[in-house]
Amino acid sequence: MFDDTLDRPLLRAEVARRRSKRASVEMPTLALLLGTYGAWLVITSAYGRWSLWIIAPAVSVLLALHSSLQHEIIHGHPTRWGWLNRLLGMAPLSLWLPFERYRRNHLEHHVDERLTDPFDDTESYYWAPEDWAALQPISRALLQIQHTLAGRILIGSYWRIVIFLRRELRAVVRNQGNMRAIWLEHLLWCVFVIVWLAVVCHMPLWIYVVAMILPGNAILMIRSFAEHRAYPEASRRTALVERAWLLGPLFLFNNLHALHHESPGIPWYEYNARYRLDRERLIAQNGGLVYATYFDVARRFLFRAHDVIPHPMGRVPQARRVASARDEVLVVPPAPT
Repeated sequence: MFDDTLDRPLLRAEVARRRSKRASVEMPTLALLLGTYGAWLVITSAYGRWSLWIIAPAVSVLLALHSSLQHEIIHGHPTRWGWLNRLLGMAPLSLWLPFERYRRNHLEHHVDERLTDPFDDTESYYWAPEDWAALQPISRALLQIQHTLAGRILIGSYWRIVIFLRRELRAVVRNQGNMRAIWLEHLLWCVFVIVWLAVVCHMPLWIYVVAMILPGNAILMIRSFAEHRAYPEASRRTALVERAWLLGPLFLFNNLHALHHESPGIPWYEYNARYRLDRERLIAQNGGLVYATYFDVARRFLFRAHDVIPHPMGRVPQARRVASARDEVLVVPPAPT
């Protein structure tokens, strides 16, 4: 169950982890963010003049990049001022995910001792064995398909958005964690995006959702697919994908995920240099959970499950149970986590 009391201590811990000497304004990140917003405005405004076969893939990629930039913002970039960072990241270009929900859940995910836990890790794809056993056969089959890379890309984008929104609706009705205020703020920001698309661009909303939002989220599913795996030792639960020169920049090099979990405060443009320095230590630390490229991930798991769905340990050891059924847990898709 969502626990808002976790937010403040997690945020304080996160701030403490990223304290280091860095520029008050990280110009590469700020420039990329402003460029992303500008490109989104230009390309969406070309609807009706450019082919949809050009606009849809371009906007899908921009939505994935925007999510990666929101992830950077959650970790304290690109400025030292949290209020300004939040303002820079609030625009809901993908419509379905409130920035504040993403922020809270992702900070919970960064409690590395709880990684992969079916209840405590808000980005876990594992299920508690008893909840898995209680599912209907059709639900288990659909989830099993999504534990292949092909299924995660083709089905997972739609599935995760629908499940997330259903759980959010329940939380809004109960007003868990001040959810009504969070969603009201989000919907007000959505008005600007929808007015731009409908009034200025004359783009039907269903085309934006089907041809751009869902594919953009599917791209992000590639990153999150194999980035965590259940192991007793916390240090072995986070993977590395090397030589991701195509998707790595789009994910702001979060493919070096073990490095990110160790040092979430370093900016994206320093990841590769830091990884070259610490590569041997990181690989030894995560038990060799390394993929050469995302093509390597696809070769292994395109039509084969990444892991079992019921958590192999049931729960990550020494946990406080926070819910009695998976359906009561508010889970955000990885993004983007």
